[in-house]
Amino acid sequence: MLEARRLSDTVWVKKVIDYVVNRQNDDGGYTFCQGTESSAQDTYYGLAILNLLDVKFPNVEKTVRFLNELNLDTVYSDYYIAKSLLMCNEKINAKLTAQITSRLSSQGYYGSVSIFSEVASEFITTLMSIELAGIVKVNVHSQEIINWLLQFRNNDGCFGTHGLSNINSTYYAVASLSLLKHDLNDMQKTVGFVRSCEKPYGGFTVTPINTMPYMEHTFYGVMTLDLLGQKALYPSQTIGYVLSCQNFRGGFARSDMGIASFVDTYYAVEILQKLINNKM
Repeated sequence: MLEARRLSDTVWVKKVIDYVVNRQNDDGGYTFCQGTESSAQDTYYGLAILNLLDVKFPNVEKTVRFLNELNLDTVYSDYYIAKSLLMCNEKINAKLTAQITSRLSSQGYYGSVSIFSEVASEFITTLMSIELAGIVKVNVHSQEIINWLLQFRNNDGCFGTHGLSNINSTYYAVASLSLLKHDLNDMQKTVGFVRSCEKPYGGFTVTPINTMPYMEHTFYGVMTLDLLGQKALYPSQTIGYVLSCQNFRGGFARSDMGIASFVDTYYAVEILQKLINNKM
């Protein structure tokens, strides 16, 4: 049985490691698509995947140099670079610390629900900024942010703007509330909504009425339940669904028909580790 074996001995793990390591560029950064330039996002997820699998980072000195030379233009770049440097056991440099501190001082990390279409949730920058505040030791107005987030909790217990709940926004809201030490014991309706997105044939959907699970929604579902002290109802089926999304090169896609990416591979490894460990 898969869950009875050490993760490091499984075939899918070895394939994932090869997939990530073979996509490190000469500059030390990573790209999910061979032959393209390294990026902050892919470098973060590449390192995060290897870190989850307890693999030593190759050419780490080059990676650190690449990270320190990147431009700081958005909260996303701040987040990916800071988190990557920490995984490399490096201190956050003064320039990045100042940039993060300035951004947090502007309180621009919450209070807006305008997002680009490719962004997973209107609350993603809130979660990123709370994590960054912890890294650079900047105090945030916790209760103010909690109150702001809770106004987007809908009658079904889950989160989303305009009264429309979805599993993406619910994850980012719950994860943010957890980091802010908000009591999550009053979220039984939230648990119910997330469970209604869980499919007996494996995986989670973005809303209960959808039938097609995708990797990111499955990640959000499994991790939200974990934050709320719950477990998936169909772990074996979901493990099977996730493994079906691994392609011949070793990476995972958002479905069994998609193109592999570092983001989806990270989601897959997190899901598999969580579900396999919970079943052992």
